[in-house]
Amino acid sequence: MAKSEENKAIGPLRARIDEIDSQILELLNQRAGISLAVGRVKSGGEPVFKPFREKEVLERLCRENPGPLPEKHLRAIYREVLSSSRRLQRPERVVYLGPEGTFSYFAGIEYLGHSAELTPRDGFEDIFRAVADGEAEMGVIPLENSLQGTVGQAADLFMRYPVFIQAEIFCRISHSLLSSAKVLSEVREVHSHPKALEQCGEWLKNNLPGRPLIPAASTARAAELAAGSPGAAAIGSHRLSNMFGLNVLAEHLEDLPDNWTRFLVIGPAPSKGGNRDKTSILFTTPDRPGALAGVLNTLAGRNINLTKLESRPFRGEKWKYVFFADLECDLSSAEYESLLAELKDNCHTLRVLGSYPAGAQQDSGDIR
Repeated sequence: MAKSEENKAIGPLRARIDEIDSQILELLNQRAGISLAVGRVKSGGEPVFKPFREKEVLERLCRENPGPLPEKHLRAIYREVLSSSRRLQRPERVVYLGPEGTFSYFAGIEYLGHSAELTPRDGFEDIFRAVADGEAEMGVIPLENSLQGTVGQAADLFMRYPVFIQAEIFCRISHSLLSSAKVLSEVREVHSHPKALEQCGEWLKNNLPGRPLIPAASTARAAELAAGSPGAAAIGSHRLSNMFGLNVLAEHLEDLPDNWTRFLVIGPAPSKGGNRDKTSILFTTPDRPGALAGVLNTLAGRNINLTKLESRPFRGEKWKYVFFADLECDLSSAEYESLLAELKDNCHTLRVLGSYPAGAQQDSGDIR
């Protein structure tokens, strides 16, 4: 098709797109107006973030989507629509393990959208304390990695702070090599978080043998160091390249490609409403034979699947342990009242960390 004929054919299509965009704009503003009205109706202390409601909205839209818009595009668009709605109702402060550009930061953006008010904190305890003390409405923390296991400090802090799990998100972690250098041969040293260096060990040995591997507090800090040092490179999310003006010299460096991290959104109170898919609990058992088996048999007797069980040392008590468990049920519902009572009888202590919607695996675009 000649260029003139192509322009002639495209013109009416672009005019139609402009017309549809105007309709979308009008509808988005109508939705925003209703969100503002919802915010005025809600009581001041009621959380704006409603994970169950948001999951229902996304699932309904995906069911009704006739195409050709792909589901992952639909979800990405509506994540931002929901993020804007929350911000219009009432800004909620969200704290995460900083600085900006860490995998926790990108997980927060992936789940809560760009309208969320994200504030970095220096450590896990700072996040838990901010949520517990009311300085922030939500916190985003990494709980476990499919290759390295549970982040012990995050699990331990549930024993010390009265916070609750609101939601979870599973993100694929993919690493890139970032540098102000233009080619791989110019790289003289590599910076990153120790876990990232570990996850890319084989690639580094094969492609950058002999280069010093320098630990950093975070992948974002490594990128910042690489940006200010010629010949230095960082391992981290490819999105850091835009934040620090770095070149992406290589992607998908991880030795094992199936690398996922489970992040949690925590809040100061249990979430309400909706169909809860999972419940997380912390419990200790009496010091007697078969105590743990009694808890597990109680769950098995009610046909409840246990998807995670891990013991952690009980701080301040030598050779005592606390168990962190995930159950595929809504332990807060009335049908499980008798089960909850039976669990309390079998446990020395029992704390329900929250019932929440099971997280989807965010594989679109990867958190690289």
